[in-house]
Amino acid sequence: MKKAILIAILLLAAARPSSAQALTEYGQARNVVIDGDTVVLIQLSPSFVFRKAVDTRRFARLIYNLKRVYPIAKEANATLHAMEAHMETLATKREKQIFVKEMERALKKKYTPVLKKMTLSQGKLLIKLIDRETDQTSYELVKELRGGFRAFFWQSIARLFGANLKDTYDKEGEDMMVEELIRLYEAGLL
Repeated sequence: MKKAILIAILLLAAARPSSAQALTEYGQARNVVIDGDTVVLIQLSPSFVFRKAVDTRRFARLIYNLKRVYPIAKEANATLHAMEAHMETLATKREKQIFVKEMERALKKKYTPVLKKMTLSQGKLLIKLIDRETDQTSYELVKELRGGFRAFFWQSIARLFGANLKDTYDKEGEDMMVEELIRLYEAGLL
């Protein structure tokens, strides 16, 4: 009797509910009742086909990079809006400068370990995504917040590594694939 109860408990614990959504290798699956019949409804994940294997690997790498970088770009946008709102409450130029320096220290402390681990391609993607989110290039942001000399300095450093702080995001041209991936990422399909 004890064995039968133990087996029943193990089977019940291992059984998965059939009405909940389940993630399959093809997409999300759930059961839907139509006219008394239970039908499995699978929402397929998007499929991309490339002619060359190199393009497939490049695309997979872009997805990986986007998943790492896009949340940082979203946070940058939120931080920028919060900074702008707080700076409007400050009266003097000196108070604004002190606030910007304090924010710079806090952001450096928070993001330096993350940014140091980024690859060059992730950094270039981050520059473009910051432009997408804030409608300002990274160069313009640095120039506005820290001044023209600092902007020139960081632009020079970026150019040494093959990046450009003045890169803009072109959702209908060069960055069309990135825009599509962002749409899928926000829909939870990546």
